[in-house]
This record gives sequence, structure tokens and C-alpha cells, in this order.
Amino acid sequence: MAVLAPILFTNKANAIDTSQIMQGPSAEHWVGTDNLGRDVLYRVLVATGLSVRLALLATAIGVVTGLLLGAAPVVLGRRVGRVVGAVVNIAVAFPGLLLALFFAVIFGVGTTGALLAIGFAIAPGFARLTQTLVAKIAGLDYVAAARIAGVGRTRLLLRHILPNVAEPLVVNATIAAGSALLGFAGLSFLGLGVQSPSYDWGRLLGEGLQRIYIHPAAALAPGAAVVVAGLAFNLFGEAIAKTFGVRTPKIKTQRRAERTAPPVFDDQPVLVVDGLRVGFPGVTPVRGVSFSVGQGETVGIVGESGSGKSLTALAVAQLIEHPGEVEAEQLTFQGEDLLSGRKHRHLLGTSLAMVFQDPMTSFNPAMRIGRQLAEVAEQHQNMKRGKAWQRAVDRLRAVRVPDPGKRARQFPHEFSGGMRQRAMIGMGLMGTPALIIADEPTTALDVTVQRQVLELLADVRAADNVAILLISHDVTVVAQVCDRVLVMYAGRVVEDLPAAELHTHARHPYTRALIAAVPDMTTDRDLPLAVIPGRPVDPAQVPPGCAYAPRCPLADEKCTQTDPVLLADEHGRQVACWHADMPVKVGDRGE
Repeated sequence: MAVLAPILFTNKANAIDTSQIMQGPSAEHWVGTDNLGRDVLYRVLVATGLSVRLALLATAIGVVTGLLLGAAPVVLGRRVGRVVGAVVNIAVAFPGLLLALFFAVIFGVGTTGALLAIGFAIAPGFARLTQTLVAKIAGLDYVAAARIAGVGRTRLLLRHILPNVAEPLVVNATIAAGSALLGFAGLSFLGLGVQSPSYDWGRLLGEGLQRIYIHPAAALAPGAAVVVAGLAFNLFGEAIAKTFGVRTPKIKTQRRAERTAPPVFDDQPVLVVDGLRVGFPGVTPVRGVSFSVGQGETVGIVGESGSGKSLTALAVAQLIEHPGEVEAEQLTFQGEDLLSGRKHRHLLGTSLAMVFQDPMTSFNPAMRIGRQLAEVAEQHQNMKRGKAWQRAVDRLRAVRVPDPGKRARQFPHEFSGGMRQRAMIGMGLMGTPALIIADEPTTALDVTVQRQVLELLADVRAADNVAILLISHDVTVVAQVCDRVLVMYAGRVVEDLPAAELHTHARHPYTRALIAAVPDMTTDRDLPLAVIPGRPVDPAQVPPGCAYAPRCPLADEKCTQTDPVLLADEHGRQVACWHADMPVKVGDRGE
């Protein structure tokens, strides 16, 4: 009607008939006539074009402005984003109609002024919605992976964030269109919008309302048109939103492959961490962590939740964002200082791979798997689109994803959990990684798939002499697949020893308690399971002395006053404990 009515009915709508002034509904004029004898129904139909067009233009202005304001923290950085967010929060506090009237006064009376007024009145609410949705998506693993891959802020927003919040934005945009339609009608009704000789539903409603007691149909017709059009916008948005839905097919399982022998790693470290500290306002969850990882070496980090394992890995990968701060005496990767600005970004994108904990959030759900892998090669190796796609298929084949050509064209929801982890490892292999950081890569997987993923990591290590930093809660897994184990507690490394000696030569009471808390086939099922007494330390309230002292059966006055230093023995094993090697039994306090 908005397209055809102005073409078909304009002449009839503008035809003046002084003999039919102010007539009520009749067979000739279904809704009656106005004060010049013009047919009200034809005028309502013709007004559809201008009313809908103005509503859509105002919505476009509001949506674009809202997107820009809401995405400011991603595109412009957090500092500018906070300022923009404060302005948006103030604007949202005012009713939309009040904002529209305010902007109408600023921009002036008329169609253009009303268009800008309605558009800017819509923008704050849309910006607030965008802020909330973008903040949620920006914290997911696949966005962090895109940052590691060197994806720019604008591309990150357009390719990885906005497509995943499109459905609620589309629905709210159509609702905003209905609101814009009503807002325009209101401004025109008040005489601030469309001016004569043009007319929209608001002007017709104002004219009809003056004679509502003697000619109610002239006012009801444009009012009904506004209601119907508003409902149409909303229903149209619901229909569009359904197109974003996807179905999840059944997933085929993969076969196990033979493991290859582990390589011999050399003494040249690929990663050196010395005195690493990660701080946030009021808390320092990582306090002076030091270790190194040699080429081809697999180093495991174990400890309870909150011990600082994942934050240490994120700090190495340069994924700690404001207000977090990373400090270190030395933090080098392949000989380059990671704290010397952004010049090392290319190195992190090609030589360092990150496998995140939750395979469900490791990929952008709105992009095909192959496209996400190919993006790494396009960004860091300057490959053409076609060649990058071939490389992605090859890397999926390398991590034993069956039928990689077909799989590359599928979305993440079409992969099983284990298959997603394989694809995530494949993304890391798009370059030539020297180090893979695996942050609890098997937590969300069953034991069978867990073993397959660990075997795959071992095969990748053996094939390319890649170093691996494996973070896990599972002491048994770390002991089986790693060369060396770091035990962390309260943001510090409390013990560093060979994995083969973990069960026989562990010296720190915390390490021995972790081992004792893991049941095995010889555990007496008639006795309660061994536990570590107390609770992990709150990073914001670390006690003086040894942080483990409140839970340690060997603790004495010295432990509660002086924090032990990580020292090495004659065999190279390091431990931070005043009573290392003293016999301890989990349960000495009655647990």
C-alpha cells in the first residue's frame, strides 16, 4: 500500500468537491470527507507512503546511531566506551517521547526536524541493548581467539560479534519502527512534524480529531492505520528473526589414531616467564610466577580453581584486558619481549596457539568452521581467500577430522564437542606454532573423547616439535602426558618437578594432598574419600606468610609469618615450603 497507493490514488485523494464538505460515511465515500470535500479514505491510503517511509528512515537513523554508540567499547576502546556508555545511560533515563520533543525543538518544525528527532530519540534504547549484547559476546573464547589471530577491531565487530546478536537487534529494530511510526504521528498531530500541503497519518488524525463528535470516522481511520502498521512491523520482525534459527543434525563419531613417540626437546626455551604478576583493582590473583617451557616440552599446570592457572595462560597470550594489568621481570616468547607493545602481535597469531576450555564457545556460531580457520591465514600470512580455504581444509585433515572438505562448510553447532576441540587445534596449526596453550581442553568432554584430544595434542607435538602448556585440574592426566608439572596455589608456583616423579617425589604438602585426593583402584571404598581441609585462599585476602598455612597440617609460626621462596634441590626439583619432605597425612586434622 505504501508503494502503490500514492501512484493509484493521489488524484482522487486531492480532488476537492465543495458539494460534499464534511460528509459522513456513505457508499461513495466509505469514511466520509474532510472540510474541502476530499475523500478521507483515499487520503489515509495515500498517506501510507509518507508515513511508512519516514518511520523507516527514522528507524535507520536510530539503529545506526545506536549501533555506533553501543559498539563504542569494542571499536574505540574501553576508555572512550565508558564515556559513551555514561551518555547513553543518561539519555535512556528520559522517556522517548520527551527526547523526541526535545530534539524537535532543536532541529526545528517540519519533516526533516521530526525525522532527526525521532531517530535520535530511538538511538539511546537501541544503544543500551547493543551494549549489553556486545559485552556478553565480547567475553567469549572465540572472540579472544580472533584477537590472538590479529583480527582488527572493526572486523571483529562486523564478523564475530554483530552476527551473533543480530536476532534480538532485528526484532527490536522492527519494534522501534513501530514506535517511530507512532512518534511521527504524534509530532505531526502536535503540528511539529509534516507540514501542509504534505500529509501523513498524524496530520490526518489531528484534522479529524477537531471534528470527532460530528464526524468520528475521519479520526478513527488514520488511527486504525497507525495501529495496523505498527503490528505489521512487529510481525514482520518476528518472521525475519526466525530465519536466524538453525537445526542441529546428528554428529558422527571419529576413529582413534595411533600415537607416535614423543620427541626429545632441546634446552632452548620457547617461553620464559619470570616474576609474572596479574592484577585487578583491589586484587592480585597471580603473584610472581616464574617458569620456562623448552622447545618440544610439555609442561602441565595444576591447582584448584582460583589458583591463577588460567590467568597465567591469558597473560602469556596477551589476553588480559583493562582494568587488568600484567607485570613481569621477563616475559619472552621465542626471544621477543611480549611486554614491549603490539609489535609482537604477528608472532602470537602464527607461533602461539590457544585451545580454550569450553569447545562450545571456542568458535563463532555464525561463521562456518573453515571460514574461521581461513581467516587466520588471511590475517597473518596474507593468503588469498581461496588458498586460505585450502589451508583450512588441510589443517582439519591434519587433526583427523573426517571428510574435512565437507566439515569445513559446516557451522560449529554441527560438530561434536571433541570435534570442535580438534578444529580448535587445527586453527592453531594454521600457522607454524611453537607453543600451544591448552587451557583445560578436556573439561567438557567425556573420558573417551578426552583421551582422543590428548593423543592428538601428543601427535602434534611429536610431528612438529611443538611445546605445550597444559592447564588442568586433573593431576592424573598431567602426570601421564606432561614432562614437567607446575603446582600453583594462591597465585604462586609452590612446586616444580618432573611429571614422572609426581607420585613418588612430591615434596610440598599441597601437592601431596592433591595426589591423595584422587581415588584409584586401590582406594579403600569403606573409608571416606581424602579431602584437603578448608577452602582455597581468596585472592583479595591472601594471609601473611605461606598462603597454604591455614590448611596445612605441618604449619607452624614461621609458616604464618614468612612466605617461603621457591628453591631448587640438587636434582633440579623446586619447592616453596619450610617443611618440604616432612611426612604428612591428609586427614591429620580429622577430615
